Amino acid sequence: MDKRKILIVEDDSDINNLLNKIIKKADYEVVQAFSGTEAHLQLNMEKPDLIMLDLMLPGMSGEALIDIVRREKNMNMPIIVISAKTSLESKVKAIAMGADDYITKPFEPEEVIVRVQAAFRRYKGAWTEEETHMYSYKNLCLATDSRIVTLYGDEISLTNHEFDILRILVSVPQKVYSRECLYELVWKNGYYGEDNTVNVHVSNIRKKIAEKDPDEEYIKTVWGIGFKMA
Repeated sequence: MDKRKILIVEDDSDINNLLNKIIKKADYEVVQAFSGTEAHLQLNMEKPDLIMLDLMLPGMSGEALIDIVRREKNMNMPIIVISAKTSLESKVKAIAMGADDYITKPFEPEEVIVRVQAAFRRYKGAWTEEETHMYSYKNLCLATDSRIVTLYGDEISLTNHEFDILRILVSVPQKVYSRECLYELVWKNGYYGEDNTVNVHVSNIRKKIAEKDPDEEYIKTVWGIGFKMA
């Protein structure tokens, strides 16, 4: 089995090389980039399985890279931010944009590896989707090929947009998706402040699920950000 490949994006060569040593010691393959522009090129050439990146980068910011990955490359690729920015606002903004985890500098080697391993565990289901075409969450099952959703074995009738929203949420259940992100992923066009469109569709999904499983919460509202699986 091929080793999983991690792209490290960090302009400080000492930190980049340190992360390189830590990750290689844990038996992962490493690709290094020292600017946002270089990382963008490496995404196309190396096709990494996970990205670790700083936010303050020359050439292209970390935030811009996150946006590119989520819009153009791989919606399900794990992204771990490693940043000197320690404020709650910075962490919330990075997660809302599409990062999966956030490590503050300075860091311990053990913490880095644990976070990487946890990210790969969470994304195991996403990588096998092409083989299984099936997601399960609590009592819910979603088949991507037939576009059928069942709860306790009973089919739930969803519109195309409702199905696509639920598929996105359940494919990465720990990730918070902003309303803007959901709108652009589902409707495939520019976002024009259509908060209510996404809210209405999520509300409809919740109602349909609650009819068959009223005692269990499935979709959680993260106030000020968006939605995730509960």
